[in-house]
Amino acid sequence: MLKFNIFKNTTKNNEGHVAFKMELKEKLITEVLTSFFNEGKYYGDNSLEIVNDLRKVIKIDPKFVANLAIYARKEVHLRSISHVIVSELANDVQGKKYVRRVLNGIVERVDDMSEVLIYYLNVYGKPIPNSLKKGISDCFLRFDEFSLAKYNGAKEIKLKDIVNLVHPKPATDKQSHMFKRLFEDNLETPFTWETMLSSEGNNKHTWEKLIDSNKLGYMAILRNLRNIIKAGPENINKVYEVLENDNRVKKSKQLPFRYYSAFNVLSNEGLGTSKIYDVLENAIRHSTKNIERLSGKTFISTDVSGSMSSRVSAKSDMTCAEIGTVLMAIANNICDEAITSTFDTKFKITPLATQNGIIANAKSIRPTWGGTDLSLPIRYLLENKIYVDRIILLSDNEINSGYERVCQAYVNEYKKKVNPNVWVHAIDILGYGTQQFKGNKVNVIAGWNEKILEFIPKVEAGFINIKGKIEDYYFKEELKSII
Repeated sequence: MLKFNIFKNTTKNNEGHVAFKMELKEKLITEVLTSFFNEGKYYGDNSLEIVNDLRKVIKIDPKFVANLAIYARKEVHLRSISHVIVSELANDVQGKKYVRRVLNGIVERVDDMSEVLIYYLNVYGKPIPNSLKKGISDCFLRFDEFSLAKYNGAKEIKLKDIVNLVHPKPATDKQSHMFKRLFEDNLETPFTWETMLSSEGNNKHTWEKLIDSNKLGYMAILRNLRNIIKAGPENINKVYEVLENDNRVKKSKQLPFRYYSAFNVLSNEGLGTSKIYDVLENAIRHSTKNIERLSGKTFISTDVSGSMSSRVSAKSDMTCAEIGTVLMAIANNICDEAITSTFDTKFKITPLATQNGIIANAKSIRPTWGGTDLSLPIRYLLENKIYVDRIILLSDNEINSGYERVCQAYVNEYKKKVNPNVWVHAIDILGYGTQQFKGNKVNVIAGWNEKILEFIPKVEAGFINIKGKIEDYYFKEELKSII
């Protein structure tokens, strides 16, 4: 075994152990795509570091940052960090020229506009840059009266305040009348599940009306599944049909762990029957079935240590460890053959049969919350001389136990003794800005949805990695002037 760290360009991670430095753009990718902006992580909130790195990269490559904002919103469905990025672009002379089109790419809901303005005003104050005004003005005109009324209850910035700030010019008489009603606080009350529940109560009759109206959106159904099942509407089968409909699943853009979370809520309260659990298993399978299969033998290991105990968000009860187990269950499902395992300061093989279902497999794995020795999975393969075609590791990369050297040393030894062509795919779920693997046939990916798994076959085939994908995601060439 190697006893000394022989690698250059190393640094220390949060726990003071040796790790590789990340190139600035790669570091920013991991920070953004694993973003818990303004929410504490196990090793503390890193929002300030993300912003500082954003500002540095904007100075040298604003096009890349603009592409990253749209990629984060469109592909990974991250809202808050996309608001931060476009605001930082707007404040930089190099970034202003991208702002109008970036806003067009990241504003999907009315409240996206207000959140962008809130961040900018809180950080930089007035005046609002013209690029930001023009972009929000464009976006404002995309929304109808229903959408405006749905989000008109904001406390910090009212929609009429936005109109006064950005002065969108109505293109039709219909829009002119809509703006007039907005200023008169007379927008037509939208028919939504929120207004229905408020006016008629959370009961069987209300849910039956909502279900029959066909105006209950997919996300609303998933979010309210517990309430719907408890109410016991006679037409609940329609809800099940929507939830497991292949096309509705794809259009909903729900992250796979949302189904896992719904499963947890129902099972913890003893609600529902095997039918709804089958529906959720079918839905998560539909949401991941377009991921290209992985040939050969794959070794997958996920981190169940204490540093993975951070919550996904303030609104979620799911931990990063659970995200890791869901991703491992999904990865297991797309492999020809897989060896699955977990680690903290101990290593454990956790066999998963694909016929069990993705959620059932994920739920079978229990976090142990110990320390973190990321070298254990590699050492297991090495010591037992187990041949695999690829290694997939799901972790925060914050090794705090084991030998004082980067884990790539064990990979190199494995290549010499077992398989010289093995691929290592290190999936960073928390993004602290350091890494344990670097070199030939090493692929570092960041994020916590199924999209990251799509890069594995692409990278192995020599097509593109995540950095390359982002480089030309929306803007192919650098813009010369403000639009």
